[in-house]
Amino acid sequence: MIATIKQGLEEDGIKVPMAKLCRWFEVPRRTVYYQPNKTAPKVQERFETPIKAMIEEEPSFGYRTVASLLGFNKNTVQRVFQLRGWQVKKRPVGFRPRVQAMPSVATAPDERWATDLCRVWAGRDGWVTLALVIDCHTRELLGWHLSRSGKSKTAEAALEQALIARYGTLGRVTRPFLLRSDNGLVFTSRSFTALVRSYGLK
Repeated sequence: MIATIKQGLEEDGIKVPMAKLCRWFEVPRRTVYYQPNKTAPKVQERFETPIKAMIEEEPSFGYRTVASLLGFNKNTVQRVFQLRGWQVKKRPVGFRPRVQAMPSVATAPDERWATDLCRVWAGRDGWVTLALVIDCHTRELLGWHLSRSGKSKTAEAALEQALIARYGTLGRVTRPFLLRSDNGLVFTSRSFTALVRSYGLK
């Protein structure tokens, strides 16, 4: 604005110093001379390459999981997600199977098993994922598997260990029963659900 006024006065043959114009209009000279020069944010390749490789292999991973597995600062990983448009704003909502019995009570062994994943601190190894399988009636821990990653293979390994512990070998169960989970992305993945069905579980 001040520069426009100065230019207009000069066209009329009136020369007024910029400092005087700033005093007249009570505008700091620094504001007049300052030209914003904001460059586009850059993403360092040493962060982008491993992050992209991991989310291409496991698209369900959020920035916290990626940061933990790669050993990066979570704020840095989140910023890369935002700049590259990799952050999932909202997951699709659809029908997911639920246990039909209400109340949900197992009256006998091998009527229903439950499985879940959790993150545990492993000291020098950092955060690791623990998959567990229990019998809902006896509360017996049948299988578990510890892994650096939270992939479906971790949950699958725990389930297979549970089947071996209960039946002595892998194979279809003699009588189908329920396997309960929290319907997380791992437990609704194609790989895990296919494995569950192959052993005759529901």
